[in-house]
Amino acid sequence: MKKPGKPNSGRGRRDLRVRVKTAKGRKLSSTRWLERQLNDPYVQRAKAEGYRGRAAYKIIEIDDRFGFLKPGARVVDLGCAPGGWCQVAVARVNSLGQNRKKPKGTVLGVDLQEVDPIPGAEIHVLDFLDEGADEKVRQWLDGSADAVISDMAAKSSGHAGTDHLRIMGLCEAAAEFAMDVLEPGGTFVAKVLAGGAEANLIRRLNLAFAKVVHFKPPASRSDSSEKFLVATGFRGRPGEE
Repeated sequence: MKKPGKPNSGRGRRDLRVRVKTAKGRKLSSTRWLERQLNDPYVQRAKAEGYRGRAAYKIIEIDDRFGFLKPGARVVDLGCAPGGWCQVAVARVNSLGQNRKKPKGTVLGVDLQEVDPIPGAEIHVLDFLDEGADEKVRQWLDGSADAVISDMAAKSSGHAGTDHLRIMGLCEAAAEFAMDVLEPGGTFVAKVLAGGAEANLIRRLNLAFAKVVHFKPPASRSDSSEKFLVATGFRGRPGEE
């Protein structure tokens, strides 16, 4: 009896990975990025399922773990372009009211640039760092938020230490904004990069929230240093009664 061979082994094996030839004028790094995109199952799945990018699966996996995008929730997505996180939030908080048996939520996306409309989401061009931005958001929500989420990242400089400090600065600013607009019991989610400059932020979040954890969703590439801070059970800004 012939012994079974190893999976994908043998003379007839085919390499199904798409390989991209280096074109004239294209950098090797660009070729590698394009090749990775073409072979990324999350990219392929996003196209098939109508999401605006693979990042949609990050918030899906985060919410599957922590469960804060509930029907009826009011959600603010900071730096929402291109809109994948808003798309996920719309479905999960029932902002289109498609499930008449459950409460209808609200999804508010803000970004520095114009974002193509997303059914069920209200999108605004806004710098959340501007004075009075928190008041505008509460006005648009007609109240406080149940969740503030952010997949923002500063433009890469190519220097790991500098990039880490830049994204930590964004995350700290997003945390301060969240504490201005969140409802008691609310959730804050933001992307950070591994690098060790977040001790002060963690301490502050631990004072303001019942629980603060790091989480790296499976959709984050294994070679990426990104992870997400998930702070749940907002208790109020530190120092306030």
